[in-house]
Amino acid sequence: MTGLTTHVLDTASGTPAQGLTIDLYRLAGDGREKIKSVTTNSDGRVDGGPILVGETFSVGEYELVFHAGDYLRARGVTLAEPAFLDTIPIRFGISDVTAHYHVPLLLSPYGYSTYRGS
Repeated sequence: MTGLTTHVLDTASGTPAQGLTIDLYRLAGDGREKIKSVTTNSDGRVDGGPILVGETFSVGEYELVFHAGDYLRARGVTLAEPAFLDTIPIRFGISDVTAHYHVPLLLSPYGYSTYRGS
């Protein structure tokens, strides 16, 4: 499988992060171009396969922006204003269009972790 995928887990509740909005941007110099917005399903993944695949899956720098504050507020979590983590941007590079890039997010109101998964 080639393309870009993600998986979001809510470590504070021990469940997949259902209903979390993610924006994908392609970076170019000092600017960025929004490619799409997606929302996680009941498994914390995105329906319809990879977020980025085919002709749009190209060498370059990208950014996933996870709207953690909106997700947490919708779950009834009380957050300070401004929230400690409201949006979580993760910037990464794609250098091999024949590979699978998986960028998972482990999320709580006061911390997060990511890595290149498989």
